[in-house]
This record gives sequence, C-alpha cells and structure tokens, in this order.
Amino acid sequence: MTPAKLNLDRLLKLRLIVARFGEMDLAKWWNTRGQLGELGTIAIRRGFPRTHYFAQARSVCAVAAHRCREIYDPPDSVTLWSLPQEIEEEFEAKWEHWLDQASEWQSFFHRLEILEANNLKLTLHSFDAVTDHELEISSRLRRSEVGRNVLLSEPFSGSDQDIALLALGFVRGETGSLVVPYARLGTL
Repeated sequence: MTPAKLNLDRLLKLRLIVARFGEMDLAKWWNTRGQLGELGTIAIRRGFPRTHYFAQARSVCAVAAHRCREIYDPPDSVTLWSLPQEIEEEFEAKWEHWLDQASEWQSFFHRLEILEANNLKLTLHSFDAVTDHELEISSRLRRSEVGRNVLLSEPFSGSDQDIALLALGFVRGETGSLVVPYARLGTL
C-alpha cells in the first residue's frame, strides 16, 4: 500500500485523541496538562486566533512522540508518532490543508477539549476513529514481559488498520504507566 492511500485525516484524529488522552490531567503519560483541553485553548487562542487548535496539537504530539521514544524506541519499527518517512512527509504536506480548513475541525477539537474519559478504547470508538473489527483485533494485543511496549502481530504495511492498531495499543497502558505500541517495518 502506498502512503497516498492512507487516510491522513484519520491518522491526525488518532494521534490527537491519543495525545489528549495521555496528558497529565487524564492518563499521565506525558508532561502536558490539558494543553489540548480548555485551558490550553484559552492560553493559545489569543496568539493564534484561527489556528490555535493546530498549534496546540503540534505541541502535544511533539511531547508525546518524545516521551514514547524515551520509553521505548525500537529499531526498524514504527510507532504512531514515528511512521515511515514517505507517510510523515505526506502528513506534513497535508498540514497546510488542515490549517486552511481549521473551521471544519472545530467540533472535533471541542470534543477533545472536554474529554474526561478514562477508557481510551471507548474514547477512540466514540470518536468513530476505529472500527469494530479493529477493536476486535486489538483485544489480542498484549504488553511485553518488560511491560514497556506492545508489539503488533503483523509487520507494518502502511494500512489504515495498522495505524488504528498502533493507536489502540496504547489501551494496554494504565494511568501513569505508558506503553509504546509498535510494529516491525514491512514492505510498503
């Protein structure tokens, strides 16, 4: 599968839901506190009136990616925050489009702001970010013996399902105890 067939809007949503869920006021996985919440919006909106949500998103996703690399950074693998270069380049190229369409994302970001859930699986499902089939597959994911990571059973193929499973792997973490889902690189 080529990166062009990957649903980049869905990738953005999955990253943002996991990023918000992992903040200190919820799962306590990375050191941002409500930056994608209402407090973050109040703090950032003044300097970025039209694009504040995306400024908040960039910041929290960068912190989440850094924290995940600190916990577990497997070679020749991908994580939700570190995909193959072709995908990351397409994702980055789409950023301008999202900024131009910022008003269309407002309701999504508002839902993130008021997120109070303590169950990532239900949260991902309530945002329609994962399918029932992906939920079923994810129920077979397990933490490693060391407890810091979750290996997907199949190599990464660049599919939407792979991305969803990388997000759903975070479900194996607990409050204050981050696990890093990853997949071995396959052939794109």
